[in-house]
Amino acid sequence: MERVRIGVIGGSGVYEMEALRDIEEITLETPFGSPSGPYVVGTLEGQRVAFLARHGRGHFISPTQLPSRANIWGFKKLGVEYLIAISACGSLKEEYAPGHIVIPDQLFDRTRLRPVSFFDDPLRGTGGIVVHVSVADPICPFLSDILYQAVQATGTPVHKGGTFVIIEGPRFSTKGESRVFRQWGLDIIGMTAIPEAFLAREAEMSYAIMAHVTDYDVWHETEEPVTVEAIIQTLLRNAEIAKQAVQNAVRALKDAPPSPYANALKDAIITRPELIPPEVKERLSLLVGKYL
Repeated sequence: MERVRIGVIGGSGVYEMEALRDIEEITLETPFGSPSGPYVVGTLEGQRVAFLARHGRGHFISPTQLPSRANIWGFKKLGVEYLIAISACGSLKEEYAPGHIVIPDQLFDRTRLRPVSFFDDPLRGTGGIVVHVSVADPICPFLSDILYQAVQATGTPVHKGGTFVIIEGPRFSTKGESRVFRQWGLDIIGMTAIPEAFLAREAEMSYAIMAHVTDYDVWHETEEPVTVEAIIQTLLRNAEIAKQAVQNAVRALKDAPPSPYANALKDAIITRPELIPPEVKERLSLLVGKYL
């Protein structure tokens, strides 16, 4: 299987990348089940890129049910080092208007029903290994800088930095929740970047987010509360911008060094190697083989 260094996760409204050439679809199975669909691998700006529709083609997987571990594992198996995530988001700040794009640099976790690690899950045969990976800065600054410049080149209003609060969904916020998030100083709100970012770190990849503002959540006094219709309308307008920005980012990554997180697990495995069951070592060899 050819090595693919760049991956793209398409969010709501971005289910394919028409600019890819020499396409092949790759279906993978993982220790964590099937990914959201086949990976579409093609050439973009002279580089092989893997694309995956996060919610499946046609959007049939809810945020809580996303097979994020399988999705990230599949990208890792393909050789991905740099992973670009496209997401819809609501704005918690007046200046982040619908149609704008935000490149966040922090995450705030308000999910509660999702597996957030590849490790120590007996139900998936990975019990017996404990890993404490650092996610103080969960989003790669190097890749974020590239994404910011890539969006700037499209002429679209873009904001660099900010904290992205991730809620469980699939429902939208109450006004009380939205107002509290604003009081906490959070900037944008969505449903999918967690556990993706944490899993990408465990997989020793760079991960960054291009977040498309579709609405003002439900806090704004003069704007209508968020609806699916409003989200789709904005996403359809921004879909081509997202694809052009990805193309710009891929061009900028042509001579990129190895991911800054290529050794993120080096000092994160706390379990003594001789105590880790052999079958678990084998099952997780894609992630930890070089350390064990």
